[in-house]
Amino acid sequence: MAQTVAVIGVQWGDEGKGKIVDALSAQADAVVRFQGGHNAGHTLVIDDEEIVLHLVPAGIMHEQVTGYIGNGVVLSLESLDAEIEEIRQKIGDPCNRLRISEDCSLLLPSHVALDQAREEAKGKKAIGTTGRGIGPAYEDKIARRGLRVHDLMSGSELVDKVKELLDYHNFQLKHYYKAETLDAKRVTDDLLARAEWMHSMFADTSREILACIQSGNKVLFEGAQGVMLDIDHGTYPFVTSSNTGIGAIATGAGVPVSSVQYTLGIAKAYATRVGSGPFPTEDSTDAGRVIATRGHEFGATTGRPRRCGWFDAVLARRAHKQNNFNGLCLTKLDVLDTLEEIPICTAYRINGEVQTETSIGAFQLENCRPIYETLPGWKVSTRGITNYEQLPSNAKSYIERISELSEVPVDFVSTGPGRQDMIQLNSVFD
Repeated sequence: MAQTVAVIGVQWGDEGKGKIVDALSAQADAVVRFQGGHNAGHTLVIDDEEIVLHLVPAGIMHEQVTGYIGNGVVLSLESLDAEIEEIRQKIGDPCNRLRISEDCSLLLPSHVALDQAREEAKGKKAIGTTGRGIGPAYEDKIARRGLRVHDLMSGSELVDKVKELLDYHNFQLKHYYKAETLDAKRVTDDLLARAEWMHSMFADTSREILACIQSGNKVLFEGAQGVMLDIDHGTYPFVTSSNTGIGAIATGAGVPVSSVQYTLGIAKAYATRVGSGPFPTEDSTDAGRVIATRGHEFGATTGRPRRCGWFDAVLARRAHKQNNFNGLCLTKLDVLDTLEEIPICTAYRINGEVQTETSIGAFQLENCRPIYETLPGWKVSTRGITNYEQLPSNAKSYIERISELSEVPVDFVSTGPGRQDMIQLNSVFD
């Protein structure tokens, strides 16, 4: 059992992390989002009502939780404003429980314009981004020309900084992409208007999170996307623009990785992917379409249909070795209830050779063929089951085989979208 827990996506994102963070947050004092931007979407179903969060940590729906947006997040004030208003309508004003790092990089409308213009220019070679401006915002961060939250308090200096950055963006939009430019004064005025009422939430979040840990409070670190989309370790170049694994907690929240006592990997009982890029176990037959229909597989952020396929133990093992998961949570087990048989990818055939491990750049995965082991389905409903022993024997065999192949114990199984639809095999928090 632990005081500090991290929730990390094992696959290409969309694993159902939001529900798990929400469930674990019932025992937490603080929940920290440490990377990504509003390209992430965590869907929660509370009392049969759905809410999708993009920037605010999912734990905010519990009244005892303080939510932290760490410095590793690229922050759209416009998106955050709309999200806070949606939360306010559901549970009341969350602002007195929400803290935003003063070192968050700001995501501007010009970042969105650049992102969309680039994807359009690439045509069929487009990466398949969400078009939310995440990549260009991270580019400016790394190039040291971006704006940060603390710049919002710099008075007249902000005007000059926005103009300088917009001049750079507008030059690309006008002369390279032949797209519309943006007005620097309008962008600045909008930033200042939103910052005026958000000011009370700006904080040195790293110091506050460390103080929480040192005080013995329970802290949950909430990842976005999944490790197969990591900018360094994912299926490059079809990846997101941030690090999505356990190491990002140090850079994106400002606390040592050693402070995380338990790491929970979240994986679907099958696999999905949004956008372009290699997907070795993708199934475009009727079986894949059954998964897509039963699983309501559409992106929480973009609404795009997700590509569907089978559980890939090769990639799961790779994710484990890079992140050292203490346990797995398998989500959407109930989606597989109607299938006669269920394949699991156990190895790849690459250039005629069988390999159980491989690097996961786009080039390597495009040139591999999955090798499957097929297990019998269970053909009865598992939806809403909360006791492991009540699962059909074939479902238990499937879960146990995934654990064996992934080399990680399965500590949680999600059997439906609701908070209560969960089997817990092991305690996480003290």
